[in-house]
Amino acid sequence: MRLCGVVAGAAARGVMFFFVAAGAAPYTLPEAGVAMVPRQAGPRRERFPASESLAVLSLRPKVAELVFQLYGRVLHPELFELCATRSIDRGGYSAQLAITTAGHVVTWRKDGLILTEVATSVSQPLPQKRRLLSHRIAGERSDRLECRGGVSYQTCFQLETVEQEVFWTFQQELEAAGTKRGLLHRFESGGRITPGAMSWIDVETRPRTLIVQTFHTFPDDLAIVKSQSLFETP
Repeated sequence: MRLCGVVAGAAARGVMFFFVAAGAAPYTLPEAGVAMVPRQAGPRRERFPASESLAVLSLRPKVAELVFQLYGRVLHPELFELCATRSIDRGGYSAQLAITTAGHVVTWRKDGLILTEVATSVSQPLPQKRRLLSHRIAGERSDRLECRGGVSYQTCFQLETVEQEVFWTFQQELEAAGTKRGLLHRFESGGRITPGAMSWIDVETRPRTLIVQTFHTFPDDLAIVKSQSLFETP
């Protein structure tokens, strides 16, 4: 499986990332206007209920402070303010998903190998030991890493600022998709009128592959952070 560029998300007028096998046929967007991988034999869309916790205010960092990092180790949960979590066990590998106030943490494990993906603020005090990748979240970027045992990691992410109408439409579609599948967290708004931020993690599992799509909204900046990552075993 290889990483292919980007396609336009019709409903949100944004750019969505997607993975597709070489030579695979095109696919249609799901109802929420979110680009997904084409269906093949064996994938499992993880369906867990959306988080109902609404107690955390939308204390998002400024988008200019965001970073995307990968570690070859576990990061202690106490380093983050966790809003919603879920676990996945596919037999050949396992993963823990977490939505945080700044973004997300995904910890993937197989046969003693650990990869932890983090989207957070640059001011977040995280260790430097076994940090494998680190990029500021600005514009579009993709990266990949080959690990021991033939394990590979690919990711692409984007920060997009949109018009206010587009932003609120995107949030509505995000909520509609998140109530049907994936891990959704709605943050309370700090004001009376403006809705709070949202984070959604959507996962598709296959026997050798974990695909994680994340979306984080930042109302104060009218910004959307989107990412898609592929954890693949030989």
